[in-house]
Amino acid sequence: MSSRIPQPCDAPNGGHTGELRFYISGWKCDAHAPWAAKGLPKPQPGPGLPAGAWATPSPISDSRVHDDRAVASGKRRANPATYRAAQAAVQKPT
Repeated sequence: MSSRIPQPCDAPNGGHTGELRFYISGWKCDAHAPWAAKGLPKPQPGPGLPAGAWATPSPISDSRVHDDRAVASGKRRANPATYRAAQAAVQKPT
């Protein structure tokens, strides 16, 4: 078995134009990309991730991270300030 480092746009004919991108078949320019070989227009970038994709905690992680009762009881490690704040939040008014 022989292996080689793929060269950018190693198509047999000339006329390399546009941006180079890596596809499964190797490095191809816009003229030799798979979408160009099929006669399709250049794909446009998508909208990306929603604005709050990483800012919204899931209910599972929220309960695991912010469980004041577990911190106050000492079952979950926390720094002293967080421990005291959790104890104050869990304390019932008398």
